[in-house]
Amino acid sequence: MKYSPLLCVGILFATVTSVFCGVRPASAQTNNKIASGNLSGLVRDASGTPQLGATVEVLSEAAGISSPHRLLTNTQGFFQGDKLAPGFYTVRVTLVGFLPTLDKHVLVSANLTTLLRIQLESMFASLDQIRRPPANASVEPDDWKWALRSASGLRPVLQWDDDSSNVTSGIVLENTVPRPRGRLELMDGARQPGSLSNIGTAPATAFAYDQRIDKFNHIVFAGQVSYDDESPSGGIAAIWLPNGSMQTGPASTVVLREARVGSNGPTFRAVRLDQSGSVAIGDRLLLRVGGEYVFMGLTESAWSVRPRMNLQTKVTPNWYVDITYATIPNASAANDALAADLTDTQAPNVLQTALNQLDAFPTLLWRNGHPVLENGQHAELSVERKLGTHGTLQVAGFHDSDRHTAVYGRGNDQLSSDYFQDFYSRGFAYDGGYSSDWGTRVALRERLSEDLELTTIYAFSGALVPANELEGALRQALRSSMRHALAAKLTATIPRSQTRVSAGYKWVNGAALSRVDSYGEGVYQVSPYLNVGIRQPLPKFALGRWEAIAECDNLLAQGYYSMNTGDGLMVITPAARSFRGGLSLQF
Repeated sequence: MKYSPLLCVGILFATVTSVFCGVRPASAQTNNKIASGNLSGLVRDASGTPQLGATVEVLSEAAGISSPHRLLTNTQGFFQGDKLAPGFYTVRVTLVGFLPTLDKHVLVSANLTTLLRIQLESMFASLDQIRRPPANASVEPDDWKWALRSASGLRPVLQWDDDSSNVTSGIVLENTVPRPRGRLELMDGARQPGSLSNIGTAPATAFAYDQRIDKFNHIVFAGQVSYDDESPSGGIAAIWLPNGSMQTGPASTVVLREARVGSNGPTFRAVRLDQSGSVAIGDRLLLRVGGEYVFMGLTESAWSVRPRMNLQTKVTPNWYVDITYATIPNASAANDALAADLTDTQAPNVLQTALNQLDAFPTLLWRNGHPVLENGQHAELSVERKLGTHGTLQVAGFHDSDRHTAVYGRGNDQLSSDYFQDFYSRGFAYDGGYSSDWGTRVALRERLSEDLELTTIYAFSGALVPANELEGALRQALRSSMRHALAAKLTATIPRSQTRVSAGYKWVNGAALSRVDSYGEGVYQVSPYLNVGIRQPLPKFALGRWEAIAECDNLLAQGYYSMNTGDGLMVITPAARSFRGGLSLQF
């Protein structure tokens, strides 16, 4: 019996999803490093009196872990559990004369101390309820959480002295930031020009909605629709988060896209299935694994399976070593890095991540009359050093092996079928062929203040450059050569207007017809040449939070290179100039 590749990968995707949902989640922390969490609590009776000697059992809900942590409350009714692996726990409190209390799905996050407030009910509470009517007391909602931020050295912040009647001073309790439920964008312009899987320069509407299933289980939906009469397009994405977070548990993603190429042209269709998860190995190792299956095409289709892996090792409190394997282009690397750099007020927002999934497709290319997908392999070994509490320095060595390198450009309408023409313009996508290069990267990221962050990157890697012979096809006129690249990016928030501005510039020495260190560009969100982004909050005039968005890529139109090959005259544009703007509503 024969099975289609799509059916086989679908079965594999379902199997991997079920496996990862049973894996013990590991928390993603600042700089993506491994750390433990703390659990503290206060046990009182119905009258508010602290209870001494209550037995507290903390049992991990991860599969395969059965031995609980047993704690006792002190004279003030406090208990504390240190160095707990990030994940969900069940807390059971017992004391003679009181009914047992059970609290399930208590989330312990890395670098945080979760504080519980537990009230014990007397065994005679039921008789009291019969004897007197219930009081009109307000009930605290289940969503209410208290958390404490730990210091940089992973020290517990909640401490007490049995000889003292008060908790150590200097502790600040804060409520978890409310999680936004929806996002709506009214935009004009393409996110990634040059790829058929993206919307062209036409008005479009995008939306994202976070649907809660139970206390922690979430499904995030996203969609996008354009209004071009001759070439309408749209897509939908769904992310299943069993633990409610991209950082603390597995994630399963399904993305579907469809676009019609011209009024009488073929229909483009694409499917992407993605599964990711993490496993904590001891106290110093964190293994992140995942993969995606991509199926896309026009009259003919191409598909590929793209695995990825990242092993993070904590050598000392300030030194880390990472081993990474991924396929490029890899949108998941950018999403993971972006989520790791968010502050606590931004981290709960998975809506933007869901919207990014709509454009997380590789470029569809054409070679010898058949479709192929932009594809390559990236292997990296990096060492990272924490500089105080606001800076990191990374030194990395990597190897890129590209089987199908995407080259973008503009030419006439007489080009051969290997040039995949863009319906919206005279642009094309071309398979530049195979290339293999070694490279190195040095990156420094420093938060200068609460409203100002600076990132500087130096990279030395290979790229496709023009060859001496230009008489044959374009592929024969390309060769791989090493290039130096220096980039700087400044992200700032203007205090009074709350305008968020991001400006970056990446310089490359000499002509480069493909990207230099494309993986590093995705991780640090830096693109070639001058790029400016502005997000301006608008005055509140309706439900939700409104923002005006403007994004300019390669504002000076640099890096363009004219070539006259056997295929004709063309201009190669490794980083196209583009503009995208509109309004965003988050509620």
